[in-house]
Amino acid sequence: METMGFISIIPAILSIVLSFVTKNTIVSLVIACITGTLLAGKGIMGFPTLLKESLGTTSFSWVMLLNTFIGILVAYFQKTGAIQGFSQKVHDKKLSRKGAQLLAWILGIFIYFSDSFSPLFVGSTMRSITDKAKISREKLAYIADSTSAPVSVLMPITGWAAYLMGLAVGVGSIATQEDASTLFLKAIPFNFYALFAVIFVGLIATGIVPDFGPMKKAENRAMEEGKVLRDGATPLIGKELTEMEAYPGIKPRVFLNFILPVLMIISIAIGTYISMKSAKTMEAFLFVLIFMSISMMIQGIPFKEVMNTLTDGVKGAVPAVMLLALAYSVNELSTQMGTANYIISLTEDFLTPRMLPAIIFLVSAIMAFATGSSWGTFAICMPIALPLAFSFTNNQMSTLIIASFASVAGGGVFGDHCSPLSDTTVLSSTGAASDHIDHVKTQLPYALVCGTFALIAYLMVGFILVKV
Repeated sequence: METMGFISIIPAILSIVLSFVTKNTIVSLVIACITGTLLAGKGIMGFPTLLKESLGTTSFSWVMLLNTFIGILVAYFQKTGAIQGFSQKVHDKKLSRKGAQLLAWILGIFIYFSDSFSPLFVGSTMRSITDKAKISREKLAYIADSTSAPVSVLMPITGWAAYLMGLAVGVGSIATQEDASTLFLKAIPFNFYALFAVIFVGLIATGIVPDFGPMKKAENRAMEEGKVLRDGATPLIGKELTEMEAYPGIKPRVFLNFILPVLMIISIAIGTYISMKSAKTMEAFLFVLIFMSISMMIQGIPFKEVMNTLTDGVKGAVPAVMLLALAYSVNELSTQMGTANYIISLTEDFLTPRMLPAIIFLVSAIMAFATGSSWGTFAICMPIALPLAFSFTNNQMSTLIIASFASVAGGGVFGDHCSPLSDTTVLSSTGAASDHIDHVKTQLPYALVCGTFALIAYLMVGFILVKV
């Protein structure tokens, strides 16, 4: 396996450490990219070349466009008064702090078809509600983040499921898509981190498990001082979206301008997945944006105002797009330097049948944390983990195979949750209008608790259920 050894993990470590120290993620990522390209021997022009290589891809274009479309959609929701109207209906119910957190949790679980849309939707929808309930933006970002990827990776009708199943086809006794689907379904109870993460949000929201660590400090600040953001915090979203007012005189039609568009997106995404085996999420958003543009003009909003709203939506998405662009650049640099191969090489001596699920979970988590990409981690780890597992079972399906498949999925999500470079972490900060590093710092202890329990569970599976 080609790797530059320890040097290969320096850019990722540098970007993460500097992000916490400087509290400026963009500057930290730029420094990490420049340092990495110099260490890789790419010279002074290495950084602009890296940007061209990492951003001129279908993967980044998809995330960038989806984030931009969602920014426009949120702007439309606000200009039509839909979010304000929805928030007012919720306020009329006089929800407690506990009720507001539980509503955010339920919304996050409900919007399971896209881990990109879910945190942006939950954050944008619930922000004014949680602000009035004196819930910190960090808590809202955590709820949105921990009900996005963890739910998506558990559901068999999402892009995550299709991707993971596709990586398994052709390995060992998994010959067809049907075999891979069966494996995915059997692996759901073994996807411990995702299950624990979703349940843990509910326990935190209800108060069964009290807040602790940096989150407790943030929540005390919000309750006692009324500050949903700490002094000096920089929300990861443009003011165009956080300060937008509804168009004067427009009637806030919550169903037409909010519930119906969301239902249309969900219906198109799920419908195309069932009929075409691919959820056309991007196309769903584009269709809804066209529908809402026409609908807004019919409701009396001038064409020029609709276009200005669209432009403001794009502007509001710029901070997140910039951060995502640099995170993708660090990920590409890590790929070129062989970071994943180096991490895998460190664990080769520990790979025994009983230890395999736990080791795979740890390696996947570390890799996703270092690169900020769970899908990239899946692509690297699954072709290694499954053949290893099958080699211990004489090519037969067993608990070891199922647990190994689940540990790659769960480990990728765990590392993704802990990393400031992760796109879903970025989008959660964006939706909640939270300071990005504040979100990472407050979520990290909660993710580590769930990750520790998941690791213990994989050790128990290995020593109790795996037959050597």
